[in-house]
Amino acid sequence: MSAPASLQVGLVGLGRMGRRHAENIAFNTPGATLCAVCSPLAQERDWAQQHLPSAERYEDYQALLRHPGLDAVFLVTPTALHGEQIIAALRAGKHVFCEKPLSLDLEECQRVAAEAARHPQLKVMIGFVRRFDASYQDAHRKISEGLIGAPFMVYSQTADALDPDGFFVRFAASSGGLFLDCSVHDIDLARWLLGADQPVRVMASGVRAVHHELEAFQDIDNGVAICEFAQGRLATFYASRTMAHGHETMTEIVGTRGRLSVGANPSLNRLTIADAHGLRNECTPSFIERFAEAFVAEVRHFVDAVRYDTPLALTLQDAIEATRIAAAMRQSLLEQQPVQL
Repeated sequence: MSAPASLQVGLVGLGRMGRRHAENIAFNTPGATLCAVCSPLAQERDWAQQHLPSAERYEDYQALLRHPGLDAVFLVTPTALHGEQIIAALRAGKHVFCEKPLSLDLEECQRVAAEAARHPQLKVMIGFVRRFDASYQDAHRKISEGLIGAPFMVYSQTADALDPDGFFVRFAASSGGLFLDCSVHDIDLARWLLGADQPVRVMASGVRAVHHELEAFQDIDNGVAICEFAQGRLATFYASRTMAHGHETMTEIVGTRGRLSVGANPSLNRLTIADAHGLRNECTPSFIERFAEAFVAEVRHFVDAVRYDTPLALTLQDAIEATRIAAAMRQSLLEQQPVQL
């Protein structure tokens, strides 16, 4: 039996993550062809002309959806646009990959799920890239094999390097806040590693340690949250925008017979430096470097699932639950009290 034809992919949004996905589709994904890109910004289309000359360039999303032979779209756009863009793609008969989170609004999440149910022949996946990281996959496999007994607690963090310019502050009005923007990855990991228990209650608190201008958006630059699950399992989350040493993603899973840690030392590589400052290593500067291989694996998984009609590694319901828990964390932060789920 011959392999299916190459998947014709259009990508929307050519910012930092959009460019990374575009290059991975075009140059690192067998079975996929990046046939079209879309951005309302002239400078982003100019970048595509220079770096992706074989891809047709569009300014309008609806025009891209009409591109001849288009099979699937990758949406790497502002979160506020995700819901309506996913629904438009499904109605146009296209498979959809969309960067996280699915939406900041639970009702919109449900509208997307309802539309996807009307098109069961189409695949829809939200980009929770950590599920495709080799170390996290190894941890999940070892838990499934019973290596640490029954898992009952997770600690997980997303800690970004301090940006003196406060790049993310410019998007604070539409990001949904620290927990929705950063901790959704950790929430999805916790559900995956603990077995997707029903969440019962969340509690959250935070501070503005550096970026005091976030007060205007009722946001924080460092926050901690706890989520209790139905079967007595527990997850603690930490999110930060102010790390001095670089980006640090780290997760620990505690079981009845042991503990697993992923990313306990956020090394850039295997180089160890010994000098007047002591023994040390350099740190990953951002999540781009930390999950470079996982981003490739994520794209390949989606492309293969569409081409060979195989199940996706995560469902829309997984994405909805991550949004639901993160939104409850923000509510707890603002109300300064626990929130029942």
